[in-house]
Formats: sequence, structure tokens, C-alpha cells
Amino acid sequence: MQGFKAKFRVATLVAVAVWTGLAALYGLLKPISNGCIMTYMYPTYIPISSPVGVSSEKYGLYLYHEGWKKIDFKEHLKKLSGIPVLFIPGNGGSYKQVRSLAAESDRAYQGGPLEHTFYQEASLTPEEGGVDFDVAGFQLPNRYTCRLDWFAVDLEGEHSAMDGGILEEHTEYVVNAIHRILDQYRASYDVREKEGAATSGSLPKSVILVGHSMGGFVARAAIIHPRLRKSAVETVLTLSSPHQSPPVALQPSLGHYFARVNQQWRKGYEVETTRAGRFVSDPVLSHVVVVSISGGYHDYQVRTKLESLDGIVPSTNGFMISSTGMKNVWLSMEHQAILWCNQLVIQVSHTLLSLIDSRTGRPYPNTQQRLAIFTRMLRSGIPPSFNWKMQSQLASQKPKHVPIKDVKHTAAACPSNVHWSDDGLERDLYVQTTTVTVLAMDGRRRWLDIQKLGSNGKNHFVFVTNLAPCSGVRLHLWPEKGTSTSNLPLSGRVVEVTLKMVSIPSGPAPTQIEPGSQTEQAPPSAVFWLGPEDMHGFRFLTISVAPRPTVSGRPPPAASMAVGQFFNPEEGKIEFPPLSMLQSFYSHKETLVKEDHPLALNLSFALSLGLLPVTLSLKTVGCGIKNSGLPDEAAGNVDNSRLCKLRCFPPVALVWDDTSGLHIFPNLYSETIVVDSSPALWGSTRDSEKTTVLLLVDPHCSYRTSITVSVTAASSRFLLLYSPQIVGFSIAVIFFALMRQARSWDLDLPIPSMLSAVESNLRMPVPIFFLAIVPILVSLLLTSLMSQPFPPFASFIIVSVVCYLFANGFIIILILVTQLVFYVAAIIHIFIKTRWEVWEGRVCFGSFHWFINLSSRFSSLKVVRVLRVNPLLVTALTAVMLACLVHPALGLFALLLFHALGCHDMLCSFLTASFRSHAWRKELFGYKNKGNDGSRQFTSKFDEKSNQRLPLEENSSNSLDSPKSFGDSQLEIFHHRHGMLILHLVAALMFAPSLVAWLQRIGMGQSFSWFLDSALCTGVILHGICNSKPEFNYYPFSFPGIPSREVRLDFVYLVAGYYSYLSGLALAPYRAIYVMAAIGFISFVLRTLQRRNREKGEISFGSRKHSHRH
Repeated sequence: MQGFKAKFRVATLVAVAVWTGLAALYGLLKPISNGCIMTYMYPTYIPISSPVGVSSEKYGLYLYHEGWKKIDFKEHLKKLSGIPVLFIPGNGGSYKQVRSLAAESDRAYQGGPLEHTFYQEASLTPEEGGVDFDVAGFQLPNRYTCRLDWFAVDLEGEHSAMDGGILEEHTEYVVNAIHRILDQYRASYDVREKEGAATSGSLPKSVILVGHSMGGFVARAAIIHPRLRKSAVETVLTLSSPHQSPPVALQPSLGHYFARVNQQWRKGYEVETTRAGRFVSDPVLSHVVVVSISGGYHDYQVRTKLESLDGIVPSTNGFMISSTGMKNVWLSMEHQAILWCNQLVIQVSHTLLSLIDSRTGRPYPNTQQRLAIFTRMLRSGIPPSFNWKMQSQLASQKPKHVPIKDVKHTAAACPSNVHWSDDGLERDLYVQTTTVTVLAMDGRRRWLDIQKLGSNGKNHFVFVTNLAPCSGVRLHLWPEKGTSTSNLPLSGRVVEVTLKMVSIPSGPAPTQIEPGSQTEQAPPSAVFWLGPEDMHGFRFLTISVAPRPTVSGRPPPAASMAVGQFFNPEEGKIEFPPLSMLQSFYSHKETLVKEDHPLALNLSFALSLGLLPVTLSLKTVGCGIKNSGLPDEAAGNVDNSRLCKLRCFPPVALVWDDTSGLHIFPNLYSETIVVDSSPALWGSTRDSEKTTVLLLVDPHCSYRTSITVSVTAASSRFLLLYSPQIVGFSIAVIFFALMRQARSWDLDLPIPSMLSAVESNLRMPVPIFFLAIVPILVSLLLTSLMSQPFPPFASFIIVSVVCYLFANGFIIILILVTQLVFYVAAIIHIFIKTRWEVWEGRVCFGSFHWFINLSSRFSSLKVVRVLRVNPLLVTALTAVMLACLVHPALGLFALLLFHALGCHDMLCSFLTASFRSHAWRKELFGYKNKGNDGSRQFTSKFDEKSNQRLPLEENSSNSLDSPKSFGDSQLEIFHHRHGMLILHLVAALMFAPSLVAWLQRIGMGQSFSWFLDSALCTGVILHGICNSKPEFNYYPFSFPGIPSREVRLDFVYLVAGYYSYLSGLALAPYRAIYVMAAIGFISFVLRTLQRRNREKGEISFGSRKHSHRH
């Protein structure tokens, strides 16, 4: 690598890669506050015995019991009569992690269902079968009739996310555990019946599965297991579980197992028909409901994109929800915190208890009923997607033109059992402004003229409050005056829309100096939205606030608030273009929002906040105090004014994410907004490219908004989202560098070093276009051929190229580190060898001579001599045996040792030849100038001893006609072997997690590795052996009747690089191992055929003449 531009290009890439990695590491390790409350319990774990020959000796099954009193295990097992729930721990997890869920389930059963509120509740969408489901006839239970019996499997904390074989063994044991649990209920029932105890109720026929992390995937894998009893599992709930692909998709068998299970799930939801198309039976998995709960953007181990059920489970049988949009939770949490976060654990416990039919004491058999319970208990009433102009809660549930007398039957009316008296309301207030404010529970009804206030495009109404619906505030739509001729009384023509209020999380309550005093405005806890379709045909909207004494059973809020407004959505749009967001890396982007602005502001970010998280800050700069007539000293500093805090309610941000749905940020004054969207991926949709933030701010106040892109958060998100892509690109970078080396050998040019080859592939415009852009265009072509939706074109190309450049930086760092190690080791080796030759001649070491003699005798053995003559055969046999009989990673490590020794020998030969050549030239020639003509006279000082120390090739290649010296030839071989070492080092690192899991299981009954992994590693080993020399640079092909052809190795590496690039785009870097193994097997077969043809004397293609001397 020569030239300032080349060195600058490499240095810049390395600096950016290191800086991004360190920033991402800092962002990931930085402690975060998730807002979760700890769960406490008194656990007891009762072991469940397994039949001989069924259970694995290293795994176990336990039943959880909550309570501090000591119990008799056998007596407790006799009383089993609840609903069985099996908890499956994840990667490295423990069966004791069930304690939080089991303890809260026990408390929920004893305490009864959650208190009913009157907020808008979520319901099944039409895609989920909500059209055919009778919502009115289905209600959640008023009491729990049966408890949950929590079981947990002990999987010895094995790392199932690192090895496909371990994952399959866990699946086998979970199937056995399910059968054992059902058999235990039968045994307990028989014992009670034999002893004459009460045996009311029926035996459970299915087990509810709850899996955390990889345990969720194990649960799905167990359902399609051929040995599982029919209908033994009908409900699956997963917590932070990957479903689309493994979190670390490096091992081929792991990725293959995921793909196979997902493919069987897709077939399981297909209707079985004959070849003629006649109906045979319903889908095999039509009775199974799967719900996936993700931890949100704080879960670094499993990304939300992987937890999606899209393409695996149809919307009629399951959905995914993020904890950030989960009712009564509204928090993002880490991977382990999802198991003990009290807010989430309580909601999950009540959800599972609600699945039990109070009439039968068993879970609802109907799939839609169970899915409806999950929807109502977990989802928020706010839609999972938001459209600023067209989305409306009412419009989606009734036609646009409906007679007023028919609208009265809407389900938005408060129930009659909630105490409310219109007679208790004081005189009415007629609001003349587009904004209405309530600062106290004053018992008044406020009238708003829809036609007057909703004119001039202000045809949307939004209302935020912290008053409870029905008991604290009620909203009604009143007909026009011209409809008074109707035969219905006025009360029958009024439509109540109170129950359209949607709950949102409220921030901490304002501090009170003394009881009843209000020092700052309360945060809103509900939002209400009406569109023009909702108010069509009505003249007035009334807001009725209850007087304080009417709230019974609980004290009213210390600080009451409600703000409503008619507004035009077009006036509340604030757009942040890409350039503005990128500039905020180093400068703040500020926007002033003046008073009398829309209550709902629509912030549109052109770049997804899933890729570039921003810190959104809101600073109150005014609240109308200076126009209130107060003296200047009373107005004072607006920022610190008590009156401003009293008047402006805390802002709330609602963010809709394409991947996980809703995110809500209450009390937003300065917050880093992150979403879970995964933009610019091959499977991304165009909606994931942008992010819309709905900001609810007080229209009486003015704000200064600013955004700043968080560098550490952006770096962390980049590596988390695109790390599988970067791994696949890294292998492609190595293949492209090997292609450059093979091409140089084919053209009779010096073989460049790996660093020079990588740098050459980064040059503009031709190399970067064909190696970085063309594979992206190929992926888009494949997308078109498969009739799949296209990703966002510009961002997809830009982010993919950035990932490719980052992969180049990573490989350059790896090259520099390994090259430094080899040079240091070679210099130390030469130094020790030189010193040893000096010491050997001066000092006599008896022990060393004895050791040398013993080594000489050992080397003279016939077996050793045969092994030394065939190093390739010895290496191949050793590596293949380790890969097949022990672990694939060990076979690759043996191959790496072979490459490392070869690189070391070549580099030592090069450095020795260089040092001796320099000394020989210095001793051989002396310069002596004679006369004024400047002619030189050469005097030889060469002695015979020096000549004997130089290799024969070195002596014969010092003439002017010699094309290449011995040292240069050794250096070129080093470059070639170094490239092979880098490629196979990355392959070995991809199997390193599996090796760690294998080492953990030593002494626990090891089994052979997966055949797929062993076969692929054998192919990789053959690639390293067969292509260990640069002259193996072609593949001859001959078929009967077709002239013989040869495929050059540079073309093979180009195709392999493209395949690895596409594997990275598909987030499946493990597929790059396939192409390595394919090259290895093809090389082995062709080399074998070539040797056989040579032994028969047949003509075969030979390597092209090359001027390098070896």
C-alpha cells in the first residue's frame, strides 16, 4: 500500500470504526433507569420426578409454591387442580426466574381482577377477525375461579442461543415435561378419588407455555414436535423471545433450525387440501394462539424486529406488542428486567387468569376469545398506527352518514351504575374560544358550538385531562336545533362519547406544599380525539365536570386539569429534514412555538429515530403572564414563575413505531426519544424510514423546542441493528481481497498484501461500485422477482454502503493486529535463533545437547518422517477429526494453527533473507571512486562462509535478469496464507459461541455435533488445505462432448463475496459458511481428479507460468 491517499483512506476507516465501536460500547454499558418496581416473593420449588428413560438426567422439572410456611411436597401435589402453566427459561437462564410471575399470579388470584376503568379499550382489528367476533356478548371475568399452577423446567443454565444442538435438546425435554405435567394432574386426581376427597372439575387437557428469551422459541418448537400430544398446548406467551432468526445468527445449524421451525409453523396455519383443491381439514395450528411481548428499545440482547411474528403466525392467531405500548406498563426494560418488572408482571398475571372460563374452570377453547382477552388486557386503546388527518376513534366504528336516532345506541355511554346527576351541575358555561380550559372540579357543563368553533379548517377536536371518565368528566354530542321535530325526547337524541377517552401514562403527580394547595399543573392521564366524521350532524359538544363531592370512594385529584381545543392539523406540522437532523450532531436545531398554537403538534422526522435517536427538549418561554395585566415584578422570570407552572400542563409525546407500535413519553421536558424501528434493512417497509411524534402541549404557553442527535445512542443503535449485516459484509470484504490476490497471481503480478488488497477495493469509482453497489442492486432485483415490497431505496443503499465501509474498517483492524503479531513473533524467533547460534559456539550446555540429541532421534523415526513429508494430510486428518468427533470450532482452530505456522515460516524466511541480503550486499561491494570522470570501481569482499549461509535461490536471483528474489517470493506466499488465515479466523470466531456452550457442558453427557456444522467445517478445512498455495488458482471442468474449461479462482471468490454480501443483507451471516464449504469440497474433488489424471498420464490443465521463485 503506497501513496498518501491510500494511507489516509485506511487510517480514516480505522479511526471511524474504532470511534463508533467505543461510542456504542459506552452507550450500551451506560446505566439506564427503566422505572420498574421490584417484585418480591416467598418461593418454594417442589421437584417433579420423571419416569425412567423419559427425562434427561441433567434436566429437571419443578412446581412453584408461594408462601413462607413449610409444606409437605406430596400432600401439595395431591391437591393439584389449577391451570398448568409451564415456564421455560432462556439462554443461560434458571428455573427460579419463574418466581416473579408465579408470586404475582397467586396474589392476583387472591385479590381478584383489576379495578375496572371506563377508558376506551382495545379490540380485535378486522384483520384479526374482529368483524366476526361478538364483542358485546363477551366480557372479562368479574372474579377468578381457578388459580394458576406454575411449573418450570431446569435446563441447567445452558446457552441455547449459541448452539442449535442444545436448542433441540431443550425442545425434546420440554415436550417430555408437558406430558409429565398432564400425567401428574391425572395421578393427583386418581389419588384424591381413591382417598374419597372432592374431585370436582375436569382434568386439564392443555398447558399454557410462557417462555423467556430463547425459551419462547423452544415453546414454539415444542408445539410442532412430532411426539407432542394433540392439543397439549393451545396458548403461548413469549417474553423478549426471538422468532424471526437467532439474536446471534452465526452458527449454521442454529440458523437452519430456526428456519425449519418457522417453515413448519407457516405450513401449520395453511388449510389442508387435496391436489384437486378439495378441503381436507382445518390448519393444524388453528387452535394455537401466540403473543409476543418485547422489552422495547432498552432490550439490547434481542431486538424488537426479531420478536415480531409477521410471516410466522397470522394476525388471527397472535400478535406482538412492545412493553412501551402495553396497558398499565408503558415502560421499556432490559432483557432480564422483563421477568421481574412489577408493572408488567402484574398485567401478565391478570391476563393469564382472565383466559379461564368461569363456567368451566378451564381456558376458553375458542381461539378468538383468547386472542380478544390478550388484546383487551395488553393493548392500549390508542391505535397501534397513527394517521394525522384520517385516524379517528369514532370514525372507525360507525359509518359517515348515520341518522341521529340510530347513533344513540353507541357503546360510548357510561354505565348506569356510576353515580352521576345532571341536577347537581351548576349553571352552564358557553365557551366562545377554540380553546377550553378546566382548572378545578367545579360541577359545570361547558358548551362548545361545533359549527362556529370548528370552522376555517379547525374541524378536529382534541381533549386532554387527568379527570376520570364517567365519574369525573363526561362528554356529549348534541344535535342541531332543526332536529327538534323528532319524536324522540332530547335526552334520547344526545350521544355520549365519554368512553372514547383513551388512557395514557401520566408522569409523577405535582408536589403539594400543603393539602389542597396546587403549585403546578397536573399531568394529563387521558386523551380524547374527535374528527370531522365523528361530529357530522351535531351542533354542540358539551364537557360536563363533576363537582368535587360526587367522587366517592377515593379522594379527587389534588390538581385537576382539562384542556380541549378545536384546531387545524395542518397548522401543527413541524418537519425535520435529513440535513437538519444530521447537523444536530454538532449544533442544536431550535424551533419557537408561539402561544395559541395547536394543542397537538405533529413532529415529522425524515430519518427514523430507530437509527438516529434524538434528544427532544422543550423549554417554556411564555404563558401569557405579561399580557395578564400584572405588574412586571409579578410577572418576573417566566421560566421560574409559579403561575406558569400552574397554567401549563406537562407535555406528552406519543410516538408511533412501524415495528413495535406505540411509545409514550410523559412529562417531556428533556428526553432522548428512541423507537424500535429497523430502517434500511432488506425486509424493511417504507413506513420505517420516517418517525412521527405527536406532541401534546398546552396551547396557552409558548415553547422553544430543540433536537440533538445523541452520538452514543446512535452508535449503539447502529451496531445493534446492523451487526449481522456487518458480519456478512466482513466475510464479503475478505473474499473480495482474496479475489484481488488471485487475480494478481493470474496476471503474473506480485501478490498484494491483504491490507493493500482491501484498500484497492475501496477506491472510487469502479471497485466500490462493483463490490458495494452492485450486490445491493442484485438484492433489489431479487425482491422484484419474489414480488416483495421494496425497502426505502435511498436509505437502503446509503446505510448498506456505510455498513460495508464499517466492515472494511473492522477487517483492516483485524489484518493489522494479526500482521503485527506475526512480525513480532518472527523478529523474536530470528533474534533467539541468531543468539542461540552464537551461544552454541561459545558455551557448552549439556542438558541442551541432550535434548537436541533426543529430538534428533525422535525426528528420525519413520512415522515422524512420513508426517513431516505430508503436512497437508496430517493437518487435514487432524482438523476433520476434531470437527466431526469433538467440536467444529476445534477443527477450525487446528486449521488456523496450520495457517499460522505457515505464515510464520514464510515471514521468518523473508526477514532472514532480507537481513542476510542486506549484510551480504554491504560486505560484497565496496565503492571506490577514481579520477574526475566519476567512474566506480567495485571490490569484492565476499567470503565463502557468507555465501554458504544464503539460500541457493537467493544466490541465483541477485542478477539483473532475475525477476524476483527469494525473499520477495516468501513474502508473497505469506500474503496469500495471511489472507486464508483471516478468512478462516472469522469462520472460527463464528463458531466460538457454540464452543463456549460446548465447554459448559463438559462432563454432562456430551453428544456429537450437528452433522450440518461438522460437514460445513469439513468443507472449510478442505478449502484451507487445498488452496494453501497460490498456484492452486483455477478449477478445470470437463464434460463429455464439451471442450474442457477452467474457472479462475478470482471469479469464484467474486461470486462468494456477492453471496456473503447478500447473506449479510438478509441478516443471515451464517450462510457465508455455506459458500466457504462449497469452495472447499469443489477444490478437493477437482484436486483429486487432477492428481488421478496426472498419475494416468492424461493431459490436464497446469498452473500458469509464474516468475516467482519458491
